[in-house]
Amino acid sequence: MERKDSIKEIAYNRSASFEYFIGEKFEAGIVLEGSEVKSLRLGNCSLKDAFCLLAGGDILLKNMHIAVYDKAGAFNSKDAKRDRKLLLHKSEIGKIAGQINRRGYTLVPVRLYMRGSLIKVEVALCQGKHTYDKKKSIAERDQKRAVDRELKNYRP
Repeated sequence: MERKDSIKEIAYNRSASFEYFIGEKFEAGIVLEGSEVKSLRLGNCSLKDAFCLLAGGDILLKNMHIAVYDKAGAFNSKDAKRDRKLLLHKSEIGKIAGQINRRGYTLVPVRLYMRGSLIKVEVALCQGKHTYDKKKSIAERDQKRAVDRELKNYRP
C-alpha cells in the first residue's frame, strides 16, 4: 500500500523567481537545532536574503533567518542567521559544483517545507536575470492581473 506524505510549506522565496531564471531543482535536508525546528513549525523564518555556498565539499545555507524560539532554554543558539549545512548526496553535490563552476549558475533556496516530520529545503540552480528581463516579468505580471480582473468583472 502506498503512503502519501503530507507536505506543509513553511516559507517560499518570492524574490528568487524575480531575480533569477530557475533551472534544475534539488531536495535537500538541513541540519538544525531543536529550538530551530520548533520555531520553524510556527513559521518563524525568512528565505528572502538566503543563498547557498559550496565550501569544502559541503553546501552551506547562509543568511536564512530563523527567529529564536522564546520558550527554549539558555543553551540554544542566539544567532538567527547562522550558517546551516545542507544534506545532499555526493553525486548531487558534484553535479551542482560542476554547474556552478562551468556555466556561472548560482544555487538559491526556493522554498522550505515539512515532508512528514522532516524539514526539507528545495534549492535550485539559477541564472541571474538582466534588468530588461525583470521589466518583462513585471509587464507580464501586470498584464495577467488585468486579464484576471476583466474575467472577474465579466458579465455576459
